[in-house]
Amino acid sequence: MTRASSNIANPRAWIFTQFAMANIASAILVSSNPTNLVLAGAFEIKFINYTANMIVPVVITAIALFPFLLYVVFRGEGLIPKTIDIHELPLEEREKKPVNPNIPNSRGSSGEGDVAEEKILPLAEIMNPFLDKPGAIFGSLLMAVTLITLLTINAVMGGHGQLHVFWITLPAAVVMLCWDLAFGWFKREETRKIARNGQNHLEMLSGDGDIESSANTRTISPQDTTATGHEKSEAATTQRTNPEIQQHADNEKPPPVQPSHEDPKNTLSAKEPRNSSTSTCQVNSSNHATLVSLIRDSWVWLRETFPNATTVLMLLPLPLVPFAFAMFVLVQALVTKGWVPVFAYGWDHWVGKTGTVGAIGGMGFLSVILCNFAGTNIGTTILLSRVIQAWQEIHRQNGVAISDRTFWATVYGMALGVNYGAFSTAFSASLAGLLWRDILMKKHIKVGNLEFARINIPIIAFTMVVGSAVLIGQIYITRKTTPYSL
Repeated sequence: MTRASSNIANPRAWIFTQFAMANIASAILVSSNPTNLVLAGAFEIKFINYTANMIVPVVITAIALFPFLLYVVFRGEGLIPKTIDIHELPLEEREKKPVNPNIPNSRGSSGEGDVAEEKILPLAEIMNPFLDKPGAIFGSLLMAVTLITLLTINAVMGGHGQLHVFWITLPAAVVMLCWDLAFGWFKREETRKIARNGQNHLEMLSGDGDIESSANTRTISPQDTTATGHEKSEAATTQRTNPEIQQHADNEKPPPVQPSHEDPKNTLSAKEPRNSSTSTCQVNSSNHATLVSLIRDSWVWLRETFPNATTVLMLLPLPLVPFAFAMFVLVQALVTKGWVPVFAYGWDHWVGKTGTVGAIGGMGFLSVILCNFAGTNIGTTILLSRVIQAWQEIHRQNGVAISDRTFWATVYGMALGVNYGAFSTAFSASLAGLLWRDILMKKHIKVGNLEFARINIPIIAFTMVVGSAVLIGQIYITRKTTPYSL
């Protein structure tokens, strides 16, 4: 949107709104966020029950957030104009057949060409996009079937068994991967031709300077050598037939060379060109295949043959895995060192003094704060789930039951906080935030840490107040003060 429009200079309003709404919407379904999976598994919550308890606070939060963003956070005319003017593509670009942007060099852009061309190429991908209709239809149907199957099996199993989500999602992912591989192999001739034409275009653009610089340089070819030898033989024949020329040639002969006492072997070695062995080694080394060159050529072949599958592979957030793993180790250290019971006693005292309202407000506040320091919102969910379980154990040992209203207020207050806390003060509050920053960097959109915190603080404050208020009303209506039961 921001690249296709001509009167949106700063994409800040659009990217932050998108990020906030994506994390708010992810709180509805268990399968949409790893934090929800951890929470539902820790307290044996059915997926359908989780959605039923979260959908009302989330929907009302999203509705209330729209005017707040429009008239308070992004009220400037330069951020959200009243009308959006869309760029017009040149007629030549509109008539071009769209090509798959995942194919290497599909546009044939060198990255160092005309500035106008560099602006048109990204715009053409938006205004004249490549549509993979069969892949989109198949992928949508597969995702719908996977989600329906997941919800159905979870509802049927209930608490009679443990359902691992990857039992259903992993086969679906393998099926989609096979589709991309089969589709790429079926279209391999077309995609390779597009990549080859783009590469030839790039080589032609980069070779213009070399061609001009070498135009005035004369190289000796075998034909030139043959012609030179033929001219020498003609000159010798002319000298034999013309005495005057022969006499003139004799007068211009150089003086005789004095005999040398040097070693013939040294003389021969001195006359040999010094760079002959060097050039031979260079030619052999340039033609010699190495492991790096084989891997590079194989990767180029894979990208040209399976452009969609390789693009998905490159977009996997693998660099985030070490970070998340290290933070989870730190969280688990708190559990093993006995800090969880300490936190559980503190939470018990807080709930005893503040009741249901304090349970929702306190857990929501803790969740948002800890998302920025406890290993993303996933690590926060693991830590707080252990705290709530220890809180249950304290009451079980004391023989004092927790009310159904207070317990579920705590659980769903945490669910609200860990989902909304993803857009708080740090990118590391969620894996989605780290991935979002990397995607923006690839689109040449830079968002600093201070800007991220400054814009998100009013958004997270507003959404948590609205969501918590709605959740309090819902808990008082749907839950009773009787002892809770899982």
